[in-house]
Amino acid sequence: MVTDKEGYIHLIQYLTEHLGLFESSENMVDSGDTVMELFEEQLAAQIIMVCGQNPTLSFAERNIVIREVDAIVYDLEEILAGVANHKATTEQTIFITEFSGLIKNLFDQEIAKMQ
Repeated sequence: MVTDKEGYIHLIQYLTEHLGLFESSENMVDSGDTVMELFEEQLAAQIIMVCGQNPTLSFAERNIVIREVDAIVYDLEEILAGVANHKATTEQTIFITEFSGLIKNLFDQEIAKMQ
């Protein structure tokens, strides 16, 4: 649905271009959550919004969305393996929120094409 699209590849490239943000320990301000916890929370919130905004999605289509999110989380775990369990900084939290919103946009675009 989205993980095989060019837009997703661009988002992964965008993330890799900003890996320095996750490797830096300067100005550490703990959010209480780890980097991966924040990604998971933000993605879950975005996908809940996607499903809520598209009540006509069938059970099978919702399952496809969930499987895609699982694949995205797996990719994030691979890319961020070295820092996934570090406490997130304020800057990282902002980036994660923005990135998750961009993932939602990919789903919005693909769902609009289906309808």
